[in-house]
Amino acid sequence: MNETAPTPPSRELLPRHIGIIMDGNGRWAAKRGLPRNMGHQEGAKTFGKIIRYARTLGIGAVTAYAFSTENWKRPKDEVDALMSLLRRYLGELEQHKDENARLCILGDRSPLSEELRRAIERAEEGSRNNTGITVNIALNYGGRDEIVHGARKLAEACVRGELRPEEIDEGHFSAALYTAGQPDPDVIIRPSGEMRLSNFMLWQSAYAELVFMHVLWPDFTPEHLNWALWEYTGRNRRFGGV
Repeated sequence: MNETAPTPPSRELLPRHIGIIMDGNGRWAAKRGLPRNMGHQEGAKTFGKIIRYARTLGIGAVTAYAFSTENWKRPKDEVDALMSLLRRYLGELEQHKDENARLCILGDRSPLSEELRRAIERAEEGSRNNTGITVNIALNYGGRDEIVHGARKLAEACVRGELRPEEIDEGHFSAALYTAGQPDPDVIIRPSGEMRLSNFMLWQSAYAELVFMHVLWPDFTPEHLNWALWEYTGRNRRFGGV
């Protein structure tokens, strides 16, 4: 990236749904001689700023990769800190009612504490009818795990006689995923310089544009999002056609 775009593209050019792999929190902290948890705290602040900015632009949905199924391998104090940040975010949602955001948590909730699961359910239920922007937080999420989860749901429906195997199509499969009812992401943005999806939205990203950026997530600004959006609008999206 040579320079940041000062203004966003016009609204009719914007994607409906953006996926963001929030990467680089630990490296941001290490560069400053700080504990990794400080990087996650700064990353959480950036998340809030970017969501609010995306809402003002008129973007319908943002899915943020917060905690993968593989992240349980990290040190316990780091995992605990990440879960604490989520609890804090859920607790502060009441203060941001005017932002009209609908919250959805994507992922397997079974390993989470009962307290956190209840907080998630309250936040989702309380924001269910909000229409300003849909905020998906991918928590204990993995793209492969989601596909397996969806396949099991369809298999169970077949066992119950509700569906025949030969009837299963892409529509059925999409409806069995955590993102059921939502459009697939048009663009996935990954800061930090890494150039891979890391098991994020593998089914939904089949035709998503990928934008990789050399900025650590805590340093990511609305201007960086503008640049990514301009990059997206410059792509020729043919979806397999000519």
